[in-house]
Amino acid sequence: MKITLLEPFFTGSHATWAEGYARHSRHQVEILSLPGRHWKWRMHGGAVALARQFLDSTFQPDLLLATDMLDLTTFLALTRARSASCKTALYFHENQLTYPWSPGDGDKARDRDMHYAFINYASALVADAVFFNSAYHRDSFMAELPSFLKAMPDKREMGSIGTITGKSSVLHLGMDLRQLDLYRQQHNAASPPLVLWNHRWEYDKNPEAFFRVLYRLAAKDIAFEIAVVGESFPGKPAVFEEARARLGDRIVQFGFAQTFAEYARWLWRAHILPVTSCHDFFGASVVQAVYCGCHPLLPKRLAYPEHLSQEEHASCFYDDEAELEAKLGSLLQQGHCPANLLREAVSRYDWQMMVGVYDEALERVVAG
Repeated sequence: MKITLLEPFFTGSHATWAEGYARHSRHQVEILSLPGRHWKWRMHGGAVALARQFLDSTFQPDLLLATDMLDLTTFLALTRARSASCKTALYFHENQLTYPWSPGDGDKARDRDMHYAFINYASALVADAVFFNSAYHRDSFMAELPSFLKAMPDKREMGSIGTITGKSSVLHLGMDLRQLDLYRQQHNAASPPLVLWNHRWEYDKNPEAFFRVLYRLAAKDIAFEIAVVGESFPGKPAVFEEARARLGDRIVQFGFAQTFAEYARWLWRAHILPVTSCHDFFGASVVQAVYCGCHPLLPKRLAYPEHLSQEEHASCFYDDEAELEAKLGSLLQQGHCPANLLREAVSRYDWQMMVGVYDEALERVVAG
C-alpha cells in the first residue's frame, strides 16, 4: 500500500512521529511537509503549498494521511484530479477546539480564534477516518463540538457530530522509545534525588505550580537537585528566570538539551518527574521519562491515566497541589526513589509495538 503523509508543521514531535512511522511501516510512505513555523498560516495556507507538492509528485498513493494542522478540505479541492480516488485519514496530535490559547494571543480577544477550530471540524468531516492520539483527546474534542456549533448563527448541522464520532477512534502515539536505551546510565547514589522538568517552557505546562511546590520544599531544607530541560521560546514565562535565581545551586541543568543524546542522558539520571500541566493530549515527554526510570507524579486528569494501570495510580497520581507537594516531599526524604517498575507500562508505545497497529488501521481505511 502507498501512503502520502501530509504534515504542514514539520518540527518537533510532529516530525518525529511522521519519520518514525515512515521508517517502521511495511507500507511505502511518502512525506510531504512544510517547515514548522507560523502555525496559523500553516493551517490556512499550508494546504495550498502541499497541494502543489502533491501535484508535482509522481507518487500515487492509495491513502492520504493528514495531520490536524492541514486544511484537508482545501487540499482535496485543489488536488481532486489526483486525489479523488484516494482514501483519507486525519490524525489529531492536538486540536484547536480544546487547545488552551496563549493569554498573550491577540486573536482570542478579538474573537478571531474560531477559524482554526473550524478547519479541524471540517477536515474531520471530510476525512474517511479520524484518529486521535488518546481517548482523552477524542472524548474532549467530541464533548466540545456541540457548544462550538451552537455558537454559529444558523444551519448548525448538529448531525455532523454523529458522523465524525462514527468514524473516529484512538491510535496512540508511536514513539522511538528503544533508542533511549543507547544512553542508559546508572543513578549517582552520592548526589541528592534529581527532579526533572522535560517539557516545553510554556504556559500550558503550568510551570508556576511546578516551581511553587519546589520553593516550599526547598524552604523546608529538603535535599534535591533539579534539571530543567525542554525547548524554550521567545516570551517564555517569567517564572523560569525567577526559579533560576531562587533555586540557585540546586539547579544542575537549565536549558534546552542540544542533542537527543544529551536529552536522553538527563532522563536516565533523573529520579522524579512531577508534572503540573493544565493541558496535554498525550504527553510524549512524560512517557519518555517514565520509560527511562523516572517516578512520575501526575495530575489525575488529561491523558495521563491512560498510560498506567489502575494499580499504579495510587503512587503516581495526585488530586491537587497540596497532595503533589506531600508525595514529592515524601519521595525526596527517602533519599532516592525505589526502582521504577513502570517502564513496561509505556513500552507499548514503541514503534516496534505500534507500527503493526498503525498499518492495520490504515489498511482498514483503504479497504473500507
